Amino acid sequence: MRELLMGIDIGTSSCKVAVFTPEGRVLASGNGKYPVYYPKPGWVEQQPDEWWQAVAGSVRKIFADTDIQPEEITGIGVDGQSWSAVAVGRDGRVLCPNPIWMDTRAEGICREVNERIGADRIFDLAGNPFQPMYTTPKVLWYRQERPELYERIDKILQSNSFIVYRLTGEMTQDLSQGYGWHCFDMRRGSWDEKMAQDLGIPLHFLPDIMPCDAVAGHVTAEAAAETGLPEGIPVVAGGLDACCGALGAGVLHDGETQEQGGQAGGMSICMETYHADPRLILSFHVAGRRWLLQGGTTGGGGVMRWFESEFGGEERLLEEAAKLSSFEQMNAAAEAVPPGSEGLIFLPYMSGERTPIWDPQAKGVFYGIDFMKKKAHFIRACMEGVAFSLRHNLETAEQAGAKVNVLKSIGGSANSKLWTQIKADVTGKRIEVPSSDTATTWGACMLAGVGTGMFDSYEDIIGKTVATQRVHEPDSSGQAAYDEAYRAYRALYENLRDMMHGKWEWR
Repeated sequence: MRELLMGIDIGTSSCKVAVFTPEGRVLASGNGKYPVYYPKPGWVEQQPDEWWQAVAGSVRKIFADTDIQPEEITGIGVDGQSWSAVAVGRDGRVLCPNPIWMDTRAEGICREVNERIGADRIFDLAGNPFQPMYTTPKVLWYRQERPELYERIDKILQSNSFIVYRLTGEMTQDLSQGYGWHCFDMRRGSWDEKMAQDLGIPLHFLPDIMPCDAVAGHVTAEAAAETGLPEGIPVVAGGLDACCGALGAGVLHDGETQEQGGQAGGMSICMETYHADPRLILSFHVAGRRWLLQGGTTGGGGVMRWFESEFGGEERLLEEAAKLSSFEQMNAAAEAVPPGSEGLIFLPYMSGERTPIWDPQAKGVFYGIDFMKKKAHFIRACMEGVAFSLRHNLETAEQAGAKVNVLKSIGGSANSKLWTQIKADVTGKRIEVPSSDTATTWGACMLAGVGTGMFDSYEDIIGKTVATQRVHEPDSSGQAAYDEAYRAYRALYENLRDMMHGKWEWR
């Protein structure tokens, strides 16, 4: 009987479940979609139980549609989106919708806490600024706006730890997702009781911190009945999706960098010594005592999903005749537009913006529209705007002392050769693309493989399983156009910031 590993990824728009051999070969994969809810301006929510339903359905479908036997699964790793605040009651039930990483409802709470406790003191401990997208402000929002609910909370879970809980019945907190909490000591990887007390976070809200590859529990009889998995399979604590993606792309040593092309965009730079910068994001890596200095935009691949959903009707109608998907048609159209999109600039701040501007009120903007602009210009401008946000984050990281030469690109947008080349040209960095669609779930499986003893070390398994599929070298022919467009990109936000914040008047 084969020994196989299962990786579960809780993304923003869907979950992905994949089954791998120990050599890193994908035997089967499946997706389960779930909604994102926008009930009020600044509110962005999901239902954790819908994550679980999607996961359980995807696992059952893999067993139903393939020759994989449930008994062949020897370990499970789970990764997930960042900065959740899943409120679980004493009966184990979810108490309310989960505000996800794009949610900015706690902006006012952040101002009050930064003044009362001190932004510098918080940053010195947590290595991250106190911003509304993180977990802590959302929990304090529960206390301020939903006091009856707050009193019923037993634990706050992250996206991956919620799925681990549904699989095993154990409530845990992995090391890499600790960065969502500002009572988390980013140097030591432990809770700080004094800061928790000053923030007003009850200690019982905080599950015990576990290494990402530690076995958190085993599949329960109830979970087995819902998923088709055998009872007793070990499940490791798992970790942040960006960190698992970095591991799955082979990012393990100092200076190695992953470029993220999923719903969100950004980069993760591996560091073997502690270094924080308030303009960026810092987390522990899932692979031992290393850190990842991260930049993250709310745009990313989600920009193109939005554009296709709202403006890709013609391409969807032509899919059968063109024998190309709507995204492939849009990609081909954008390829005919020259670098710089002939003056059309896009700010990809589609749900406020994270690093390095940290502005919940930032807005998406198209600038430079005229009668000559076609849909293709807008498509390419979207791609270039995300690339400009990546350049902005990389420049900020280099100012902070990080050095990056090569990016390892993963996520759905890495499948676009045009978009990946644009990123290489805009940033001036060589981009290597491993298995872009499976790097994150393979990273989760690496955790399970090490945690269950299947693999001896991360170095060994990366060397054996992670290979570069293609390489994009920067092309200098468009550099002048991109540099000019990037300067306009940076100036647009600076000039529009007051208006985005409602500070404008007729003259």
